[in-house]
Amino acid sequence: MFFHSKELQYNARVSKPDPRFARLLLEQFGGGNGELKAAMQYFVQAFSCKNAYPDKYDLLMDIATEEFSHLEIVGATIQMLLSGVNGELKNAAESLEMMDPMEGKGAKENYIHQALYNSQFCVLTGGGPSVTDSNGTPWTGAYVNANGDLTVDLRSNIAAESRAKIVYEYLIKFTDDEYVKDTLRFLMTREITHFQQFEAALDTIQPNFPPGILQGDPRYSNLYFNMSPEESATGPWNQGCSSRLGEEWQNIDELKEYVEATNGLTDMEPTGTERTQDTVKNMDRELARARSKEVKSATPTENIQWSAYKDEEEKVEQEVPADCL
Repeated sequence: MFFHSKELQYNARVSKPDPRFARLLLEQFGGGNGELKAAMQYFVQAFSCKNAYPDKYDLLMDIATEEFSHLEIVGATIQMLLSGVNGELKNAAESLEMMDPMEGKGAKENYIHQALYNSQFCVLTGGGPSVTDSNGTPWTGAYVNANGDLTVDLRSNIAAESRAKIVYEYLIKFTDDEYVKDTLRFLMTREITHFQQFEAALDTIQPNFPPGILQGDPRYSNLYFNMSPEESATGPWNQGCSSRLGEEWQNIDELKEYVEATNGLTDMEPTGTERTQDTVKNMDRELARARSKEVKSATPTENIQWSAYKDEEEKVEQEVPADCL
């Protein structure tokens, strides 16, 4: 169950209305990398790991709930940035601080133009946020990534926090309002925090690479196909050992000839690795057994009940008023 506190998690403020920036900020309200997407993604992911990983269930639900609070901060900021964008728009425009250095009519028209920059604020939401991105595209559940494999979901969350962080970083460049910048810096910093939390949670699941159960064919896991041999670059992605499997990279420069010589890559043995097809099959079976326990524990087959409440005999008996009998 959820409880709502009317105070925001962060003291969001604005120094003056700014409808143009309000439109940009919609990206973090109803956009593909915004707070609603993050909240729903972590919320949905949590269900399948409640029994298998109760600690991760707690983490995902906690962060999902915080993301809802961030959505509230973004929505409140948008609402404040739209002050005056309502049925009394023209009257409100005349009294705004931003009109002082300008002639009345010109200032009024300029403010109205800014508001109409996103017509939804005037004709659909009455001067409030909408569940869209900055271009008016409606939010969709297609933004939510939940694969049911926690190692995959946590990596997806790390990527989501990275994208959200960079969007806030970009947004900061488009406002001169120091109050708004403070709010954006807070929200951006929390993305960094969540990144680390998801990364730490992933590290507690071992083994966690490659994602899923199947380990991949050792004949192909360390091959680097040089598709541009005339201007090839080198680095840890094709030199030395691979970062997770510790296999020596095998550079294939003449790909066409190599494919022909190996009958389409089928007549070859693993090189540069200690893994074999037999050891991989054994690990696949071991991981399958371990993961199957997690899948089976996701929802019990007996006494199917999500929450554990007090037993009936432990419940406090309440007196029933005589007139209700």
